[in-house]
Amino acid sequence: MPAGFQQLGGETVTGTLALSVFTAVLGSLEFGYNIGVINAPQKIIEEEYNATWVYRYGNPIPSGTLTSLWSLSVAIFSVGGMLSSSCVGFVSEWLGRRKAMLINNLLAFIGGSLMGMCKLCRSFEMMILGRFIIGAYCGLASGLTPMYVGEIAPTSLRGALGTLHQLAIVTGILIAQILGLESLLGSEHLWPVLLGLTVVPTVLQMALLPFCPESPRFLCIIRCQDHQAKNGLRRLTGRQEVGDMLAEMKDEKRKMDMERKVSILELFRSPLYRQPLMISIMLQLSQQLSGINAIFYYSTRIFMTAGVASPVYATIGAGVVNCAFTVVSLFLIEKTGRRTLHMLGLAGMCICAIVMTTALALLDSVPSMSYISMLAIFGFVAFFEVGPGPIPWFFVAELFSQGPRPAAMAVAGCSNWTANFIIGMCFQYVADLCGPYVFLIFAALLLIFLIFTFFQVPETRGKTFDQISANFQRQSMGGMLDMDMGMDMDMDKTGTELDCLAEASIN
Repeated sequence: MPAGFQQLGGETVTGTLALSVFTAVLGSLEFGYNIGVINAPQKIIEEEYNATWVYRYGNPIPSGTLTSLWSLSVAIFSVGGMLSSSCVGFVSEWLGRRKAMLINNLLAFIGGSLMGMCKLCRSFEMMILGRFIIGAYCGLASGLTPMYVGEIAPTSLRGALGTLHQLAIVTGILIAQILGLESLLGSEHLWPVLLGLTVVPTVLQMALLPFCPESPRFLCIIRCQDHQAKNGLRRLTGRQEVGDMLAEMKDEKRKMDMERKVSILELFRSPLYRQPLMISIMLQLSQQLSGINAIFYYSTRIFMTAGVASPVYATIGAGVVNCAFTVVSLFLIEKTGRRTLHMLGLAGMCICAIVMTTALALLDSVPSMSYISMLAIFGFVAFFEVGPGPIPWFFVAELFSQGPRPAAMAVAGCSNWTANFIIGMCFQYVADLCGPYVFLIFAALLLIFLIFTFFQVPETRGKTFDQISANFQRQSMGGMLDMDMGMDMDMDKTGTELDCLAEASIN
């Protein structure tokens, strides 16, 4: 076998495919880094906010104002992501997948620079603005990365390679947690460097993207550039004869040309897309409303509440578990299936949330419960990475054909970021109000998502985009036929009743 090629799951993985996936998921790494980076130095940054307030106004910052500023610093990241994720469809169609990722890096560079300079300029406004801009970068990256990876990956490896998006996210979180240690960059003087390091993956991705091919599906189906698509397929597959793959794309294009261009508004109006769209939104909500980001954003505080002596190291332990079980999911995804793993993850998280609540509630009377709560948190994170973590990101791309896919990714991404914002902004207040019982709310939501997945979510393992789309079309047409048959039966019944009435009146 030529150098630069290797076998994975019976499919040849070329050097170009490996490079392209690695380069794309650098955006996911940066996404994860900016989720985790704000956690460990929370107290130090809050002290800096207070120092800035004293410098400006001569008085310490009011407690309520500090809480609001900190919550805004955490949650504004999600606002940026929420706004930009709704533009994923337009940007990916206008610029193409690769060029959109390239230009998106400008946002990361600006956001990272603002956060890195905020201490020097004595401006918490720069910190908040930087978090907003870096959130906008991550919102686009969270849609562009799985879209690009899903389109360049062979069908048999689409799930495994799609999981790398989530693996890069959790790796970024872990790196941020380790670098955030006070002995490294989480100190009073170095925390701006910690925040500014987010530009490193940006520079690396900008350097590597020119060597990666554009998505052949995008070139063939959207731009009608068959020659460039064929060259891209040859580079990605290592095969000279790629006519069968090109024929599949052209067949998908022919079917897509038979229907009008799908906008976000039409996506909601069309009965054809109603079920896959509902599934996409619910999967994204199941990821964010599971409570996982409450742990990512506030894990140090949660471990302190649980009575852990070194909460920062416990947080890093949760990050290690996070990465380890994402790797487990990578190997299971094509063997077990998306639907089964998602249900397993939701059920496990629900149980862990109940155990965590019980342990935290009994902590004062039974000190050893701190260990149970810690294990429950680790279990919660592990089950998240088995299913709800990686699966929603690439599942959306699998549910839709090339035409509605960008609009669907935009709707799903906006749903994900909206839920992310709600958790980031409200969790601290809800936790203060509910105390240890806050995770019972997440347990109830997880149970609802589990029931929905069992009854509504199909299995897509081993199926092409066209097969998945055709299955939903058959279901939609079946539903419409049932409605027509029902209407015909009602009309026949009404006609019979009228005949009977007429006959009775004659008699």
